[in-house]
Amino acid sequence: MNTHKINIRSARLDDLSILLDFEQKIIETERPMDVTLKTEEKISYYNLESYINSEHTEVIIAEINNEIIGSGFGQIRDRKEYFIQKQLGYIGFLYVKEEFRGMGINQKIIKTLYGWFKTKNIEEIRLTVYNKNPRAIRAYEKAGFNKHLIEMRANLTDLD
Repeated sequence: MNTHKINIRSARLDDLSILLDFEQKIIETERPMDVTLKTEEKISYYNLESYINSEHTEVIIAEINNEIIGSGFGQIRDRKEYFIQKQLGYIGFLYVKEEFRGMGINQKIIKTLYGWFKTKNIEEIRLTVYNKNPRAIRAYEKAGFNKHLIEMRANLTDLD
């Protein structure tokens, strides 16, 4: 039986070093899934410091016994004028330390972000996930996401 009390809260600037480490762990996991990512240097997906300070982004962390064990963010993004809704919600940066996976922590983070989006009158939420990551896809489907678009790529040097 799970006896851990999971606390979900907004991230603070003093959480930044741990969050930057989580970002690098996400990148390590995704590099083998994406041949277009640079491999010879440190890269960064997010400007987490500005996200923590932004009114249009909510960075969430999960804690157990004051240890930060997971993260995610929700961001309000403008849409093209041909869409019904003027803005949508975007979820990213979902990460849970390996030893805490399978405890429903990602679901708690996503549900917290759903609540934040509702307070901002956002109706539609999207995220991106690598097709080569079936575990993440199942977790997102469990949270109510459905596959919508497929992004495809071609590298012309591979076609010669």
